[in-house]
Amino acid sequence: MEPGGIIYRSDKRREVVMPVAKGEPLDPAATRARILDAATRLFYAHGVHAVGVNDIAAEAGASKLSLYRNFGSKQRLVAAMLVERSERVHAWLRRETADAPAGEERVLAVFDLLATWFGQADYHGCVVVNTVTDTRARDPEVTALGRAHLDRYRELLAERLAELDPPPAEPGRLARQLLLLIEGAVTVAAIDSGDPAPGADARDAARCLIRSAPRR
Repeated sequence: MEPGGIIYRSDKRREVVMPVAKGEPLDPAATRARILDAATRLFYAHGVHAVGVNDIAAEAGASKLSLYRNFGSKQRLVAAMLVERSERVHAWLRRETADAPAGEERVLAVFDLLATWFGQADYHGCVVVNTVTDTRARDPEVTALGRAHLDRYRELLAERLAELDPPPAEPGRLARQLLLLIEGAVTVAAIDSGDPAPGADARDAARCLIRSAPRR
């Protein structure tokens, strides 16, 4: 993140020696994590169709055999990457906005945090949404994982909206509207080469939506 091999015990009667790349640690968990990290970097930078198994193995300093042993196929590696990346993103969102003042500011803190992400030099949009787009939504598993990623945004926003006093009459609908602002900003910021301004603009629009929403 010496030439040789690791011992894979497929059963009690025989041992199969699996070759590994030069310098690859003899730690299956570390190898798996390194392959997953390498795949995430390459998929994010170039898209899933532009990156092959050879590219990932080389980037990870692992053998192709290690990649297939850990993930089975490139398709399964893509799915594992989406699950891991979504977990990281949503853990980050919750952790970094948890201390914002309860109420409107805790909702808007999500937009503030995203704006800092947009300003990073290596920002290329959301790898989860990018992957769904890259596969043209033809892979049902990828599409389902993309939908689950967006559902988690809606859940977070709905939770934060429920803390408003008084709460909105339709928190689920308002959460969907705010998600549209987020995903629009994610896309515009990627096209504008990491300009954080779409985050601030989306925040302003979110505040208007929140304040104009009917309350209970």
